[in-house]
Amino acid sequence: MAESKRDYYEVLGVPKDADDAALKKAYRVLAKKYHPDANPGDKEAEAKFKEASEAYSVLSDPEKRRQYDQFGHAAFDGGAGGAGGFGGFDFSGADMGDIFGDIFGDFFGGGRSRGRSNGPMRGANLRTGVRITFEEAVFGCQKEIELNLKDECPKCHGTGAKPGTSPVTCPKCNGKGKIVYTQQSFFGQVQNVQTCPDCQGSGKIIKEKCPDCYGSGYISSRKKIQVTIPAGIDNGQSIRIAGKGEPGINGGDRGDLLVEVTVSKHPIFKRQETTIFSTVPISFVTAALGGPIRIKTVDGEVEYEVKPGTQTDTKVRLRGKGVPSLRNKNIRGDHFVTLVITVPEKLNEEQKEALRRFDDAMNGIAPEGGKKKRGLFGK
Repeated sequence: MAESKRDYYEVLGVPKDADDAALKKAYRVLAKKYHPDANPGDKEAEAKFKEASEAYSVLSDPEKRRQYDQFGHAAFDGGAGGAGGFGGFDFSGADMGDIFGDIFGDFFGGGRSRGRSNGPMRGANLRTGVRITFEEAVFGCQKEIELNLKDECPKCHGTGAKPGTSPVTCPKCNGKGKIVYTQQSFFGQVQNVQTCPDCQGSGKIIKEKCPDCYGSGYISSRKKIQVTIPAGIDNGQSIRIAGKGEPGINGGDRGDLLVEVTVSKHPIFKRQETTIFSTVPISFVTAALGGPIRIKTVDGEVEYEVKPGTQTDTKVRLRGKGVPSLRNKNIRGDHFVTLVITVPEKLNEEQKEALRRFDDAMNGIAPEGGKKKRGLFGK
């Protein structure tokens, strides 16, 4: 009875304002989970599958959904849904084709309309990698890479057939490149399209193969390619070289070559987007009195005047000494330098005495008659 049925939105687990995409996604998940072929002999799973299918068939049809939203299950009492479906329900208005194509594709090793067309198809992309230095990533460079590339066989001109012969139409698929299988489901017969296993989707069969390319239509050879590395590229980013990938099928365009860049670590510099970071040690005397120091940048050394009384971990900003933007190499980030005061680890007696005198000069001696206070250097 209608009163015993669960709310269709509750069945699919979607809100009442869910759009078509959300409905389809929710139903796809439930259909795959509870499909009888995935749960043989499980009556509970079968019931849930039927329940989800019924809910989707209503909610995916604009008119039926309008009626359901207004009257609930009563809108379809008395066989209002019509005959011809299963369980007294009509599924003719629901967009089930792509969903069941995916489901049966998962169960039976194929997919709906996933067979390769025998028309022109673009070739696959190729991937390779190149390693560059930190400075090369900042300023850009030219690199030469070597890899195997396929070219049209000069003997058969890409047909794969022995010279003087030609490929023939595949008798299994009649040149279509696809085979249509009919399968029985709870909803009747479902058609599933798969790539022809004999011609692999090309629609042609090569009876006498070319002796040079062994029927592939292509010859592989080792080639060198010049790669332009743009200024500002970062670790893990890729460069696309058009037309250097796999050859196309049946006259299709070649794919592209994707070159992934690996940037070697630098002993001094660190990078975050277009900003460079580094640390520069300075002596206590320079920090206290101030004075010029030399700072290494990707452009070479620059001179910087340390202010008197500089504390450790002071940040210095060198504008325009960072990494160029990939979009505009004339726009560069900044270089931030952290000044760290170094303490000598080994001192001779003369140096130690000089530090003690300095400590005394910094009011390390107590007034006459009093105890000596602990100075800057603990003496």
